[in-house]
Amino acid sequence: MNKIKLVVVALIAVFSTVSASAQKTGYISLDQVVGLMPEVGKIDTLLQRFQADSLNPQYAYMISEYQRKDSMVNSKDSSKTPASVRTIARQEMEGMAYQIQNWQSIVQQAMQGKQGELLDPVYRKVMAALNAVAKENGYSFVINKEQLLVAPPNDDLFPLVAKRLNIKLPAGVGAPAATPKK
Repeated sequence: MNKIKLVVVALIAVFSTVSASAQKTGYISLDQVVGLMPEVGKIDTLLQRFQADSLNPQYAYMISEYQRKDSMVNSKDSSKTPASVRTIARQEMEGMAYQIQNWQSIVQQAMQGKQGELLDPVYRKVMAALNAVAKENGYSFVINKEQLLVAPPNDDLFPLVAKRLNIKLPAGVGAPAATPKK
């Protein structure tokens, strides 16, 4: 609740400052623009390949190692293995069992990290276009659309940024912004 109050106070301060000094404020949904970028489809394919080529083999190896150590520790012939080796193997198995049990969260973290790595250049490209559009159209401030409860449609920079990036907008997405007066 305090965050909402802080955002509202900040927005009021920004809007009152803007109106006092005649600076323009616009807004945009960066995630919406990034979602329409052609590179995103390639990134989904790369993420699937990353999981198939890196994470799935790692999981299979971990399972096979766990089973190998388990048979070394718990088989009929385990008495031939020195006690110190069996103790070390049991400790390693505990760590592996934890990783196996939490594999989904490990995969999710790895996928999020890889996705961030792959999306970083796309976000930089969108930010460069946004900065250029804001400068060309006299916007001093640009706010993330998801933070706004009410906003005039003429200050939505989404269509201008999409046009600059040569993104074809799907029907009904981002009504064209009015041409700013100079």
